Amino acid sequence: MRSSSLTAAVAALIVQGLPSEASKLIPPVLPLIVRNPYLSTWLQDAREAPWSRWPMHWTGQEVWLSDSILTPTPTAKEKSIGFSVLAAIPATDYVYPLLGRAHDSLQPDFDSYNISFPLYLGAQYDASTTNLTYRIPAPSTDTDSSSDLEIVLSFLSPITPTSTLRQSIPASYLTVHVKGSFNVDIYIDLNGQWVSGNRDSKVVWDLHHSDLTKDNKGLKTWVVKRETEQLLTEWNDRAEWGTLHFSAPSDVRHEAGTSALLRRRFSRTGTLKNVVDDRYRSIMNEEPVFAFAKSFKLNASSSSTAITDSVLFTIAHMQDPVVQFASARGLTMMKPLWSSWFATAEDILTFHYLDYENAANLATNYSSQLSLDAFESGADDYVDIVALSARQAMGACVFAGTKDDPILFMKEISSDGNTQTIDVIYPAFPFFLYTNPRWLAYLLEPLIEHTLSGQYPNKYAMHDLGTHFPNATGHPDGNDEYMPVEECGNILIMGLALVNSLKYDNSGSAGSIWATLGSDALNTDVETSPFSLNISSNGDSIFGLDDRWGGLAKGTKQAEKWVKKSYSLWKQWTEYLIEYTLEPHNQLSTDDFAGWLALQTNLALKGIIGINAMSAISEVIGESEDAKYYKNISDTYITKWEEFGISRDGTHAKLAYNWYGSWTTLYNLYADSLLCFHLDDHSSPVSQQLIPMYRDDQKPIKPGPGKKSGFVPQHIYKMQSDWYHNVRQRYGLPLDSRHLYTKTDWEFFAAAVTGEEVRGEILQSVAKWVNETNTDRPFTDLHKTEEDGGFPGPNFFARPVVGGHFAFLALERACGGMAMKGLAFLNEAPVRHSDSFVIKRSPAEEL
Repeated sequence: MRSSSLTAAVAALIVQGLPSEASKLIPPVLPLIVRNPYLSTWLQDAREAPWSRWPMHWTGQEVWLSDSILTPTPTAKEKSIGFSVLAAIPATDYVYPLLGRAHDSLQPDFDSYNISFPLYLGAQYDASTTNLTYRIPAPSTDTDSSSDLEIVLSFLSPITPTSTLRQSIPASYLTVHVKGSFNVDIYIDLNGQWVSGNRDSKVVWDLHHSDLTKDNKGLKTWVVKRETEQLLTEWNDRAEWGTLHFSAPSDVRHEAGTSALLRRRFSRTGTLKNVVDDRYRSIMNEEPVFAFAKSFKLNASSSSTAITDSVLFTIAHMQDPVVQFASARGLTMMKPLWSSWFATAEDILTFHYLDYENAANLATNYSSQLSLDAFESGADDYVDIVALSARQAMGACVFAGTKDDPILFMKEISSDGNTQTIDVIYPAFPFFLYTNPRWLAYLLEPLIEHTLSGQYPNKYAMHDLGTHFPNATGHPDGNDEYMPVEECGNILIMGLALVNSLKYDNSGSAGSIWATLGSDALNTDVETSPFSLNISSNGDSIFGLDDRWGGLAKGTKQAEKWVKKSYSLWKQWTEYLIEYTLEPHNQLSTDDFAGWLALQTNLALKGIIGINAMSAISEVIGESEDAKYYKNISDTYITKWEEFGISRDGTHAKLAYNWYGSWTTLYNLYADSLLCFHLDDHSSPVSQQLIPMYRDDQKPIKPGPGKKSGFVPQHIYKMQSDWYHNVRQRYGLPLDSRHLYTKTDWEFFAAAVTGEEVRGEILQSVAKWVNETNTDRPFTDLHKTEEDGGFPGPNFFARPVVGGHFAFLALERACGGMAMKGLAFLNEAPVRHSDSFVIKRSPAEEL
């Protein structure tokens, strides 16, 4: 399908940027402007009015509101970022805070204005947009609510799976919509916290003017940065390099100056002075803010009919370079991907501003389809859960490289800050499979390139590409976090999932419907990446759309080129698993917070599925003998795994082979279905020859007998589904028998391969938790399933692993749409185990 088809597909959708359905779940925190680890602004206390707290960075960084001599000294610290919006009504001299605590800077007894508060109507959100809606009463005795003023702050951080170029732009939109019959003035300001986490940093600023070709309007842009940038350096996870660009149309008023002075001036006059304070200073020294004001004339006629109007702002954080990467050619300062098409930040940001309609339509296309798919796969609650997760999954990522070799870097947000952690990419990868599999390829590429270049000494897959983002400098000493079976299994599973995403005949059988859109262009240069980016040109209806991802002959060629280039590495990782996965020694799994443990049942399963995946990867390039060899081993191992890992009464998987009385959430079972192994119906192909082993203390394994259905037998699925029904708690499914905490990514992996009744129960528990949890950060993936549903310690939040919440959706489209049909046997009523097997819940704790 060509790009014009995509244009037609989105033309009939709802008005861009405005979710049409009310959001049913109310989380404690909502995304506002979320594009990457540094441009990441959230609404605190989202269950309260937006002016009750300042917006925050994902860190919840604690800073003083201001130490301006004109601002009252704060009595406590706030987890905030400088971002405020005010509305003033000229006819009444009332000023209303809309976002942030700018009213703390105002003098409530001042004669020229009065402080009041609007009626907050709540938030609506979808995958790309968060809308905050307010009502301000009319300045008269008229009690007809239709004469009230409605204001919507619409925050759009567009997810555009058909346009990697647009997704790579580190910028978001804020549209202020107004509807009413009386005039209103809008004020918005940002401070220097957007460019540094250190409140003592000295910042410099300027106002730039740009000519636009649209409507003969120009563009005003505040340009703010540290006076002395510290390249590729962070302060409490905040970037200490890069430039804030805050843009508005040229007909708005502007001013830079001390926060309290500007906010009070606006409150008195409804406008700003169009001047720039040139006294550069530190972020909280007479707190300099960078403000715009827009006046809306809504009473232009004597009619009381409401008039609608809007103004568009954009907020960007531009960096060059974005990451330092130990590539095959050596330590490389990676440029942002957008620079492959635009020479300067001003060029790309002008394009971004003028592209609002296209970006909004593409984002709406994604959000609308996501809502439909999520509703069919789960329920209304699932629609909201994946909508909340989408921006967070992308918010840990930065696009870099060139159009011939694009790379996507990911930060392990909040847990330890590693770069390109394989066991963080893995739980997130259902999001990428569903949304745009090419982005998964771009995530894996730097790991493969770095390892192939010989810069990592171990034979197993590395844990991460660098101790702390944005420095992807590797581990030449081999002393990264020790998760050898975990990471080998993860990358082999993702490798085959990526290959499978390339192989489809039509849009109905594709893993991502957006992958099927675009041109058939294929770069045949052997030196370029098989996944080079060929975007539509200016001659097409929409500039910057991706070429088609895989499909038909193109997909086969891409898969062959990719596997052939790195085949030795896939074999190396698989050989490690052959030696060590069946009886894994004492080591960490991805759930490292739970500690070291030997003979982990769930971990062993992942490695065995990884070996089976290698059998299919070998077939991609015609290595049939390798394929038979790996299939032989994996079939033998899975038989022994069941013998080792399942409880004596056959009701559940044990946490560890030798830990009797324990149990585990067997979330690694998900990969068996996602890779379509559960659809196999065959006699075991295990030959009669002994499989070579590498450990002196391990006896040869005899071939497994007889016929079975699927790689992992069906009764294992049914057994676990029934077990989850019995051990589920108030706020979800515990990770294992050691603790009453859960990981939401693994909950969704596990729930995806359960019966419909059990899946619904788990989903209800998660939805209840979202509405009731007191966690005060962006969506945590680790929380208690009882008590207050809070952080159990460690505190994880804003992590991209919430991409695992898309596990239902990725599975629905896997195997040409047949994956879920192969699990229909799970829909028999779950078996209720006796009291001795369950964790009891009181009636009050039941949903």
